[in-house]
Amino acid sequence: MRTLLTLVRKDFAVFLRNPAAVVLTFVVPIALIYIFGLVFGLNGRDSGPSGFPLAVINASPNPAAARLVEALRADSSFRLITEHTNPDGSVRPLTVEDARADIHDRRYNFALVLPSDLLRREALGLHLQILSNPRNEIETQMVNGLLQKAIFSHVPQLLGQSLQDRAKDFLGQARFQDFNGRIAQAVADAFGGDPGEIQQRIERGEFVPPSTGPKESGPAAAVGQPGADLLARIIKIDLEQVVGKDVKSPEATRIVGGWAMMFLLFSLSNGAAAFFDEKNSGLFQRLLSAPVSRAQLLWSRFLWGILLGLVQLTALFSAGQWLYGIDVTGHLGGLLVVCTAAAAACTAFGMFVAAVSPNAPAAGGLATFLVLTMSAVGGAWFPLSMMPEFMQRAGKFTLVYWAMEGFAQVLWAGDGFRALLPTLGVLLVIAAAVLSLAVWRFNRRRIFG
Repeated sequence: MRTLLTLVRKDFAVFLRNPAAVVLTFVVPIALIYIFGLVFGLNGRDSGPSGFPLAVINASPNPAAARLVEALRADSSFRLITEHTNPDGSVRPLTVEDARADIHDRRYNFALVLPSDLLRREALGLHLQILSNPRNEIETQMVNGLLQKAIFSHVPQLLGQSLQDRAKDFLGQARFQDFNGRIAQAVADAFGGDPGEIQQRIERGEFVPPSTGPKESGPAAAVGQPGADLLARIIKIDLEQVVGKDVKSPEATRIVGGWAMMFLLFSLSNGAAAFFDEKNSGLFQRLLSAPVSRAQLLWSRFLWGILLGLVQLTALFSAGQWLYGIDVTGHLGGLLVVCTAAAAACTAFGMFVAAVSPNAPAAGGLATFLVLTMSAVGGAWFPLSMMPEFMQRAGKFTLVYWAMEGFAQVLWAGDGFRALLPTLGVLLVIAAAVLSLAVWRFNRRRIFG
């Protein structure tokens, strides 16, 4: 028994001397659990999505429209944008044209328009408009569901007491009671709550949305439920997709860039182990004895990584076109440019991991931790807008985020080279900065010696 315990202690000692194994066993799972907990509100403080940027253009003189805007402003799910900053720094109310331009420029993805004809004159009901850039299906469904909950819940206030009186005169007391009852039942079916209590609040003009949240997102939430057709007749919502209307296979186009980046990072980071293999085999010493400098060795590794990354990304996107119909050939030029910049940043990342790691297992553990964390925080797995604000800011410091922005600009928005320049500039700056740190660390540690 003593021998057995001694062997167990030996195994624990060997395990603890391997930082890569410790990181993969404890640090990586805890970090991912923390990130997923923030996204899905498992911390007990934030029970739902928060901070979705939403532009609101209120052109209606109806006071109830202003109350709806204030209700949206008070909703933690949204971060309202109602003003536009001019080039001279002055501020003015946002217009529909401003919202379309901002959505195309990726400043935000959704806008709610309360037009001047918010109250339809030809029939008892409302007319609204939603502008969107549905780059991410999860985000789009959540925002549409939250918006429709807010709009449906404010139907009585938006209609106003005068319209209710006109409806009562037109329908008669009995049919008007049935009208309010159907609205209450539809809201209760879609969002929860007691229909009788909801109807009483409707008639008093003080209805507040139930706190239980929507059961489903989108207009289909109430399909097949009592009152769904009535709500559809009362509320006319014009949906306008500002960007990506002509994208082939939109679902696959949305996700392929994130997964491609994660696999590229793994490939090039695992290739960092070749540094240690070549050092241990004495290949570096033999190369340095020839007319080859250390700088040439590093640059050759960097160029090799870019070429490998470019080939891998091209193969992955080509597979996406073959399997799911993604339009790659129609955007091949811009896509190759973004792939080259992304491969340069990933190669520099792999060299940095090798430079700061003492051995190949440590490099593998650190690379796994950083790749998974950057993929989660950078938006490869779920929308960045679902995360807390501090993580949204952190995500923009990852190369995954900027590579995905470039892929989306090319494949989703169809942007040309000039529009790609800011994104390409960020990726190349990341590559240059990380590569400089890697070279400095290599020389400092004399890894070739």
